Amino acid sequence: MAGSDAGWTSEKMLELGTRHATLETEGDLDGTMATLIEHPIYEFWPIGKRMVGRERVRRYYEHLIDEFMPRQIGFTMIEETISPGALSQEYIIEMKGSGGPEFHRVLGILIGAPDSPGLMSGERIWGSEDFLRQMIGPIWDELEVISDVEPD
Repeated sequence: MAGSDAGWTSEKMLELGTRHATLETEGDLDGTMATLIEHPIYEFWPIGKRMVGRERVRRYYEHLIDEFMPRQIGFTMIEETISPGALSQEYIIEMKGSGGPEFHRVLGILIGAPDSPGLMSGERIWGSEDFLRQMIGPIWDELEVISDVEPD
């Protein structure tokens, strides 16, 4: 986990998380990718799957920016928690659905890279399977099952 011994502080984690989210929201794919380490890991819960590697994560963000985000109507942040190693954000996200608006409760945790201050090692995202399928899009079938769920 990222911590003060790696140069991380809560303030630096908040700055990184804010920069990452802003670039993502603005549709800046290269800028978003520049906030990540070379080999990021994105975990999705409670389904217990992940995507690993820059190429997959880049394709995920291409889908997120081009297809998923235009379907988003709005969001409400429920809570935000910051530590030297992570920024956690809980939302209710409103999406355009085939039968009208859909509301999804989502928790995202942006993880600071332990050995790379100023960069994220990835994210952990909790949401319903329906929401995750929409968000992950074409990368869904490439997700790996997380088999190493026991703590180090």
